[in-house]
Amino acid sequence: METTNHPPKALKGAIVSITAYLILSVLKVFFGYLYESEAVLADGFNNTTDIIASVAVYIGIRVAALPRDAEHKYGHAKMETISALIASLIMIAVGIFVFFNSLSNLIGGEYAEPNPLAAVVAFVSALIMFGVYRFNLNLAKKTKSLALKAASKDNLADAMISIGATLGVLFAYFQLPWMDTVLAIVIAGMIIRTAIQIFLDATHQLSDGFPPHLVESYEETIDQFERVKEVREIKGRHLGNHVMLDVTIAVDGDLTVDAAHELCDEIERKLDEQHAVDSVHIHIEPI
Repeated sequence: METTNHPPKALKGAIVSITAYLILSVLKVFFGYLYESEAVLADGFNNTTDIIASVAVYIGIRVAALPRDAEHKYGHAKMETISALIASLIMIAVGIFVFFNSLSNLIGGEYAEPNPLAAVVAFVSALIMFGVYRFNLNLAKKTKSLALKAASKDNLADAMISIGATLGVLFAYFQLPWMDTVLAIVIAGMIIRTAIQIFLDATHQLSDGFPPHLVESYEETIDQFERVKEVREIKGRHLGNHVMLDVTIAVDGDLTVDAAHELCDEIERKLDEQHAVDSVHIHIEPI
């Protein structure tokens, strides 16, 4: 399996995320303290960890693009999934910190009335992060980068978190200052929830989990070949942005080696054209 040329394009998404998070984290932490908004401050701390997570994604995509070597005959594509896993653990850590810190303030009644201008900071941040989300999602679809797809989920969560922070400040402006702290807790919950989803997706792929519905679609495609009498087994797994299949089919026993080889090539081309499966190993057995 050859490495595709997607990494340079996917790296653009990671760079955009890192740049956006660097700028927004500084602005939110500064204005969160200045305007005394716990929700905006929690959002800012979330973005500081997003910088680390985005750097992990960047490194993962770059390492995944390295060619095969003597110790990595299948290449380094799984580094994308590992980087997504690392990013999720960082997100979980910051979510837990923000949750317990805000919960402690709420129980102790330690909350201030934030300046309404904090809402402007949070809302503008939400618009920016939604734009970054759309950019990375489209890029992830084009490049089939799993790490970038995870990053786009994080971007969308951050946009929603900033909307929550905006509402928190507005509630406080209408004489409900405790709502700013409550929404900081909600923000922490959203961070943890998104991180767990990314973590589960990454561990599922690293443990060679594979969706049954994809196997069914591959079997339907292979069954269309007249010389294939039976599809006996299909095993699939993800290797970074690649899908690898091991297929066992049954054919007539008098099929020549040349004809069997030609059939395998045709099946591989069809799977690549219809399902973007670029690595297939086919074992042939007589019916």
